[in-house]
Amino acid sequence: MTASHPVRLKPGDTIGILGGGQLGRMLALAAARLGLRCQVFSPDPDSPAFDVVQRATCAEYADVEALEFFANDVDVVTYEFENVPSAAAMVLAARRPVLPSRTVLETTQDRLAEKDFVTSLGIRTADYADVSSVAGLREAIVRISLPGVLKTRRFGYDGKGQIKIRQGDDLERAWAELGTRSAILEAFVPFEREISVVAARAADGQVECFDVTENEHRDHILKISRAPAAIPDALAEQAREIAGRIATALDYVGVLAVEMFVVPGKQGPSVLVNEIAPRVHNSGHWTLDGASISQFEQHIRAIAGWPLGKPVRHGEVTMTNLIGDEINTYEQWLTVPGATVHLYGKGTPRPGRKMGHVTLVSPTPPKSA
Repeated sequence: MTASHPVRLKPGDTIGILGGGQLGRMLALAAARLGLRCQVFSPDPDSPAFDVVQRATCAEYADVEALEFFANDVDVVTYEFENVPSAAAMVLAARRPVLPSRTVLETTQDRLAEKDFVTSLGIRTADYADVSSVAGLREAIVRISLPGVLKTRRFGYDGKGQIKIRQGDDLERAWAELGTRSAILEAFVPFEREISVVAARAADGQVECFDVTENEHRDHILKISRAPAAIPDALAEQAREIAGRIATALDYVGVLAVEMFVVPGKQGPSVLVNEIAPRVHNSGHWTLDGASISQFEQHIRAIAGWPLGKPVRHGEVTMTNLIGDEINTYEQWLTVPGATVHLYGKGTPRPGRKMGHVTLVSPTPPKSA
């Protein structure tokens, strides 16, 4: 979708959301505040996004008839997760605008294609190699060296679909455990910190970036995000410029997140791109309460063809995920000054399942004259 064929929604129009998790839920809430309706498509009858919309479609993504009926009910289609089947996106795109576009999905669903795309822009990543067999893995190790991270090319998230490989490890066993014939080996990056940039791009090319966020993972799952990241201003500007360049090169419409590593160097720290998430992102949840506009509203504005907002951060912000049984601590957070609790309405807590989050905003003291 380009500026020559823009989407222009008006209040009362309907946005179709593929995926019924917490991201879809928060997108629908943001749309409702702007007077836009949402219809959610998800195969899971217990989808938390169903609770906040009047209309929902519970069907498999391979159900072409259900997809066609869904498309007839909406004015534009977006998604809350990047693993939307390409065939489903194709069916929908034949009937309604799908934003971000299917070509974005094709690039970002495949880790090799994504890395090739980023490096083609002259942006640095960890060294990487395509791997399709144990023999290929051995060849890749010769080129890249160890330690490294062996990842499936598709369908990986929250640490799933990847194995760290060290000198002396059983390569045949690692390959078998990964369970794929299509993988990528990445050099292990001795990073100083992990950061991300959540950026929005409109169909007319306008790009707005939120402040750089510093992220802390536990067991490969995001636990804490802090904004702004504790990095030099020049490095933060470089990170935002990279995110904007990626969004522009993709002809992106909507919100995306670019995850990066801060790495040391003789000339000072620099950044490497780790992954692109073509959607609203967990590390941007702080924007719900810590900025003048949230990542969710920004995404809705972009796909609706409305002007993007200029994000203004309200202070120093910390977002803490409530994972698994941690959801049972929500009452403790309700009494903390400056804290806002977000519960996703999910069912039984499970280890590693994101059940909610808390944002804590500490106003930045004014600078003395």
